[in-house]
Amino acid sequence: MRRCGRSARWPHWRGRPPRCSPPRWTASFRCSSTGRLQRANGLLRVGMNSSMLLGLALSGVAVALVGAGWALALNAASFVVSALLIRGLRLSARVRPRASGWSELRDGWREFARRQWLWVVVVQYAVVVAALNANAGVLGPLVTEGGLGGARSWSLIVAAQALGTITGAGLAARLRVHRPVLVAVLATFPAALPIALLAVRAPVPLIALAMFGSGIAADVFGVLWATTLQREVPEAALSRVRSYDWFGSLAFAPLGLLAAGPVAAHLGVGRALAGCAALIVLATAAALLSPQVRGLRAPRPASGGEAPDGP
Repeated sequence: MRRCGRSARWPHWRGRPPRCSPPRWTASFRCSSTGRLQRANGLLRVGMNSSMLLGLALSGVAVALVGAGWALALNAASFVVSALLIRGLRLSARVRPRASGWSELRDGWREFARRQWLWVVVVQYAVVVAALNANAGVLGPLVTEGGLGGARSWSLIVAAQALGTITGAGLAARLRVHRPVLVAVLATFPAALPIALLAVRAPVPLIALAMFGSGIAADVFGVLWATTLQREVPEAALSRVRSYDWFGSLAFAPLGLLAAGPVAAHLGVGRALAGCAALIVLATAAALLSPQVRGLRAPRPASGGEAPDGP
């Protein structure tokens, strides 16, 4: 990562239930090689996911030692520490041409709309995130409380997914594929499996194993997606394109939370979870119909570089 020039694009990290939003957070890097760029993204996510897992563990310790109120105060203080660390970054100044906000939005939209693979995956994730939100925020805790062991079982399931994200980021840092968007979209399918297992009230260890696998797949998606955006979108437009990416992907997230309760009350929790799993599968299968999703290729490695491992 030391060979990569980092730019000051740090999109805010959203507070959320584990993995109820797309695994797309990333800083932007400028690297002379796609391989180093992908490894940098993978290393960044390994550190981030490890910190998240450590935070989950420390939160329980803090609540036990000093109580929930002081634990929240310590959490708030951590944001101050983060701000001080970011303030210490030394970044080279960049001259940007003057433009109005509306002009920049139009330029960003043009860059976003002209790439079919980009807006297709964003539409896919608008549906996927709504389903994941419904599961993580409402339906998953409900079904575990109703006969799968309650909060202890849900904590095990969430922890398994968090461990999976660390493994997935490490794997993705070394993964070399010809068609990164195709592999990233295919990596969305495993997200449906643990939700389907929750729907049929499968044994908790089996659900946790599926969540571990979905965590691996989620960060494979995240690293490949971030690397592809950084490689394919001009640097001057990247922050605006990522804004449309985030906005579109989260468009239906509140709807997932809003609809989960009434749908579960009307159809039952099991059927609501099955519907969420089906939405993920259908949205992902629909994204695969795009020729650009299937066909966008990574640049060939330089002579002596690493050969791709798969599609």
